Amino acid sequence: MRAVIADDHALLREGLVAVLTSAGFEVAGAVSNAEDLLDRVAVEQPELVVTDIRMPPSYTDEGLVAALQIKKDLPDTAVLVLSQFVQWRYAVDLIEQHAGGSGYLLKQRIGDIATFRCDVHRICAGGTVLDPEVVTSMVARADSPAGTLDPLTARQKEVLSLMATGRSNSSIAHLLSISEKAVVQHASHIYDVLGLPVSPEDHRRVLAVLQYLNR
Repeated sequence: MRAVIADDHALLREGLVAVLTSAGFEVAGAVSNAEDLLDRVAVEQPELVVTDIRMPPSYTDEGLVAALQIKKDLPDTAVLVLSQFVQWRYAVDLIEQHAGGSGYLLKQRIGDIATFRCDVHRICAGGTVLDPEVVTSMVARADSPAGTLDPLTARQKEVLSLMATGRSNSSIAHLLSISEKAVVQHASHIYDVLGLPVSPEDHRRVLAVLQYLNR
């Protein structure tokens, strides 16, 4: 599979090239701004795009805007956006508009190379990956005094957070040291409380959770 990378910091850009190459990707381009990213993607039509959110000239959301355009033009291309800060609004913009094959991670996650490789492959397989810190921020926001997560127990909120990161039931069971049957029971109660449809496709489950947390 081929990948195109965009980041204005040369050191991180080269680091991403090395990590993706070690994960089995052919890096077809590594650029420093959103305009060059769009041009390179149009030519290469890669299976994966990894881009920083803030890039020249304004250092605001150029990378995100480019990512949304890429998903619109090439919906089968997996897109992972990276950020230095927790900005849940950006995550919602990307994930809500494009089911599957999308991800939002903090740059610090790249340091855990094994996990980062797994996340990238999950996105390329049509899954959704969200940074745990972003999900925690969104759950905390929804669970504010004006929020509506009060009916959920502490354990169910943990399950909800892991569901929103794209974890499967078996993965959640392992992380929380509970049975997979217990996870299913918790998820069923969460769906009942939130009024969310059950779907066998994990990325649709993430979308439903995001839509709820963001309303």
